[in-house]
Amino acid sequence: LVKLHSDPLAAMPKIAIFSFAHYDGQCLVPALSAHVGTENLKCLPVRLSEETVELANGCEVVCLFVNDIADERVVNALADLGVKSILLRSTGFNHVDLECAAKRGLDIRRVPVYSPYAVAEMAVGLLLSLVRKIHKAYNRVREHNFNIENLQGFDIHGKTIGILGTGNIGRITAKILNGFSPGRLLGFDPYPSEEMKALGMEYVSKETLLAESDIISLHVPLMPETYHIIGKESIATMKQGVVIINVSRGGLIDAEALEEGLRQKKIGGVGMDVYENEQSFFFKDCSDQILSDQILTRLLTFPNVIITAHQAFLTTEALQTIADTTVQNLKDFEAGTQSSNIVEYVKKQ
Repeated sequence: LVKLHSDPLAAMPKIAIFSFAHYDGQCLVPALSAHVGTENLKCLPVRLSEETVELANGCEVVCLFVNDIADERVVNALADLGVKSILLRSTGFNHVDLECAAKRGLDIRRVPVYSPYAVAEMAVGLLLSLVRKIHKAYNRVREHNFNIENLQGFDIHGKTIGILGTGNIGRITAKILNGFSPGRLLGFDPYPSEEMKALGMEYVSKETLLAESDIISLHVPLMPETYHIIGKESIATMKQGVVIINVSRGGLIDAEALEEGLRQKKIGGVGMDVYENEQSFFFKDCSDQILSDQILTRLLTFPNVIITAHQAFLTTEALQTIADTTVQNLKDFEAGTQSSNIVEYVKKQ
């Protein structure tokens, strides 16, 4: 008689990794492979959408990133294909229709914290580049132009800094910026932090923060209540020459109103790692194309605007944390274990 040995990996769930990028091969793929086997991974270098959802056929789990689209139609399609779990490689979940997922019984888990230091440090980096015109100086010197005319900046020291949202990333950003000895450190959050109060942060209304800050850094999640929190009306109340930093979500800023504020010189500088219509461009090489987004195209021409392509999270430490947490979320899903990483639909009252 021949004794048959079953392959334990055959019983493992198959996983479709959408928006797969080269850096996902450094930490995420090895971590998942160690648990389910390489043969159970489908690495897809395309965004999840109605057009690509069929690629998840045969998979019980999909692993998504920030610009993957999991709206009602896509979630229904995933459920029809037999998908049982959505693993998010992100903190935010505004790209997932939670109500539909709950109706179809899909388990959704996220990475609530990967490296808040990575994102906070990026915010400060963008700010420093803007106020000291480092990006312009860099380009000049590369062309052997050592003239420093028109590179005059200003001190962060003594300025009023407003932190809109004092969650993990907002608090770390505030602590870093507090090292510059600002004149005032303002904060707005529905849930004020005692740690920030001890740091010297003055909690004020959103309106006061926007009106009195020389520098505004956004650290709130994208929700209906925060969509276009920076818009035509709020920009009108801001100080002349205000500097705005956004490493959170693109939809927090009305891009059209932002451009107008820059043209009127109401806004003195903008540093963004996100853009409200970034899905069509970010994480892609569009260098041989004419951008169809006219506002983005014009924003890129402003000398006092720095836009990076959603890279604030991209550090070695963050990638490892994302991988480790994603694998643990998968194990918890398989075991039916409850976790604070589960994203549940909460019906609005």
